[in-house]
Amino acid sequence: MAKTGVLETIPCAVTKAAELKKELEKLVKAILGEEDYRVEVTDEAMRVLSGLKELKFKKSLKMVDDTVVPEEFKCPISREIMGDPVVLATGQTYDLPFIQRWLNEGHRTCPRTQQVLPHTILTPNHLVRDMISQWCKERGIELPKPVKDVDDEVHTDADRSHLKSLLEKMSSSLSDQKEAAKELRLLTKRMPSFRALFSDSTDAIPRLINPLSPENPLAIPLLIESVKSGTIETRSNAAAALFSLSALDSNKLIIGKSGALKPLIDLLEEGHPLAMKDAASAIFNLCLVLENKGRAVREGAVRVILKKIMDCILVDELLAILAMLASHQKAVEEMGELGAVHCLLGITRESSSERNKENCAAILYTICLNDYTKWRDIREEERCQWYTFKTRGEWDITRQEES
Repeated sequence: MAKTGVLETIPCAVTKAAELKKELEKLVKAILGEEDYRVEVTDEAMRVLSGLKELKFKKSLKMVDDTVVPEEFKCPISREIMGDPVVLATGQTYDLPFIQRWLNEGHRTCPRTQQVLPHTILTPNHLVRDMISQWCKERGIELPKPVKDVDDEVHTDADRSHLKSLLEKMSSSLSDQKEAAKELRLLTKRMPSFRALFSDSTDAIPRLINPLSPENPLAIPLLIESVKSGTIETRSNAAAALFSLSALDSNKLIIGKSGALKPLIDLLEEGHPLAMKDAASAIFNLCLVLENKGRAVREGAVRVILKKIMDCILVDELLAILAMLASHQKAVEEMGELGAVHCLLGITRESSSERNKENCAAILYTICLNDYTKWRDIREEERCQWYTFKTRGEWDITRQEES
């Protein structure tokens, strides 16, 4: 009987909506057809629109209420459909705001199983989220909006102990190292709260480097993730760690293939004084290998480096990288397009560093071999100075005094 009662209300709502639509149509015609319509007409139109909106809202609520929501889609705490399902350490899934509130109140047990939690890290349950999304879409129900940020996240001693145990495993057996590296990478990639913990740990980076060897580069992906995000100190330390590891030629290839160059170039481009030199040093070391030169060029290294040089930032270090990249055809083409000739001639004229002049000469020589029209740019600069090309690829700069 209850079900019949619900069904009986539907025609009433449909009839009411139809009446309101007809009324709204008349009011809109009156507004459009009259030059000097009364204010009361617009007020009435707004009232009708409000009524239609209310009917639509009630219909949406009725659909949710009358639809049996699968138990696995409900949060065990709120008993409502989940908007942001996350997995607790016990494997149980909860809606993020409710389980976070539970943890913030000081509880350290699973609400459903009452098991003591080894840590309070929450992992997004993307599978359940996708299933809920599909279920809502099929029934025309609006998907509950997830909470984007939980401002009052807390880090407990259990969380810190969990991080510590994972880092300790990095100095243990090979199987423990693999397991710990995999979990650390997963947690720091998916969980902002764990990234924050990782960033706050002063010995995290040194512990990651300790077990590394050419045959066992387990933590390199994690170091790359650390370059991408975290505090500037953590990102700088991770870049410095990659620089140290790239001293071995075998590691240069591994690090390059693992995708380190893009985040290092991004870190350089951001321009933080603390991190730029570490990023530049790592890029230089990695680009000593031919394969990595191509990767660096594809990731936009030429544009970023040339811009920094033009801004007079880390000129010595970045000129050395640019000279190294000049052996790559695409890099040379980019330098020509980005106005490198004028910039390099200026450095040659003004710099007191012989090494910088040599690097500029080598780059200019390569650019001109690639594009003979660039000689015109050089000839324009000769209004004040004469440049004499040497066979070994250097330039002598001499001023011609007026007699």
